[in-house]
Amino acid sequence: MIKYKIIGGFFIAKRRREPMSEGKKNIIAGLIQEYDIKTAEDIQDALKDLLGSTIQAILEAEMDEHLGYEPYERSENSNSRNGKKSKTIRSKYGEMEIDVPQDRESSFEPKIVRKRQKDISGIEDKIIAMYAKGLTTREISEQIEDIYGFEVSEGMVSNITNKLLPEIEEWQRRPLSSIYPIVFIDAVHFSVRDNGIIRKLAAYTILGINEEGKKEVLTIQIGENESSKYWLNVLNELKNRGVKDILVLCADGLTGIKESIAVAYPQTEYQRCIVHQVRNTLKYVADKDKKAFAADLKSIYQAPSEEAGYAQMKEVTEKWQEHYPNAMKSWTANWDVISPIFKFSADVRKVIYTTNAIESLNSTYRRLNSKRSVFPSDTALLKALYLATFEVTKKWTLPIRNWGKVYGELSIMYEGRLP
Repeated sequence: MIKYKIIGGFFIAKRRREPMSEGKKNIIAGLIQEYDIKTAEDIQDALKDLLGSTIQAILEAEMDEHLGYEPYERSENSNSRNGKKSKTIRSKYGEMEIDVPQDRESSFEPKIVRKRQKDISGIEDKIIAMYAKGLTTREISEQIEDIYGFEVSEGMVSNITNKLLPEIEEWQRRPLSSIYPIVFIDAVHFSVRDNGIIRKLAAYTILGINEEGKKEVLTIQIGENESSKYWLNVLNELKNRGVKDILVLCADGLTGIKESIAVAYPQTEYQRCIVHQVRNTLKYVADKDKKAFAADLKSIYQAPSEEAGYAQMKEVTEKWQEHYPNAMKSWTANWDVISPIFKFSADVRKVIYTTNAIESLNSTYRRLNSKRSVFPSDTALLKALYLATFEVTKKWTLPIRNWGKVYGELSIMYEGRLP
């Protein structure tokens, strides 16, 4: 069975130790003599020198291919060699000098060590970055071969990305803040292969707005069946990680979520997600009527008070009843969890029902869906989601707009619960 390891940034096949051939013995004897090897450090120096020589040879071969002729050959090509430029690169064996061939037209783009590339020890990082963008293990393998000229098996790519699993587990267990004024829960569905059967799994993202008004992904949960027990486990996990209080939890009509919030966080206000409520309503509406219907729905959730909102809901229901008798039923059935939003000003409402933060995450996750129709396992899905999440959240450095005003209103509305 072939295993692999990384030497100097290159993936090298590592085979089960076999009796050494005479050819290998002669090579090693030559290396010992050539480099006067006496210690492990001498071996490292020898490998460093060999790596540098190998890179140099590949650079020369790349230039030959670029120009279409070898050194000292006659050619009618207007472009030609134009000396070399010294460059210091870093590898897992330390720094080394290489001489990069130049051409007169400056059109040569080396692949083995690209322009401005100083570090050749990070191929693992490149593989992980490609995985984060949703490339399959096969596509990554092909790209590495195209760029670096050596083969990386799909199993190798999986093994490298599997190194993320302890990091993901640590991230999923990290301590959280004691209070999150607002928390969102949302889902994106993915197709995952399980023992030859393709199943639809939901990736639930739980995103919090912390006391500073900054967005923070608290956890990502992959689940198949929603239930009160499932959501109680998820919320209890947040409690065990230090979350003592949530003021407003905004989510779609997830099965069992309302009952679970009442048990885990009895003081928390459950707000039905207005964005999802509107989308679910418009599913029943023909395209020609959607714009007008959406405007009517907006008049409900932007009403100045709950009484005005309820009256507007009745009016909208009556207006569209004949054409779409089922469209407004969920508004009446769920009014108790839609109505909390009316107690807030427009600034706070905007934070709760625009859900820009979680929508930006979901659009990134959906791009994974567009690149991979089926994930080979739920572990592969979790790795991709984790990497995509970190890619997006790197930009989350500022608090949300008007946070000071929002925080002040929440402090009064939920007196004594915010510092």
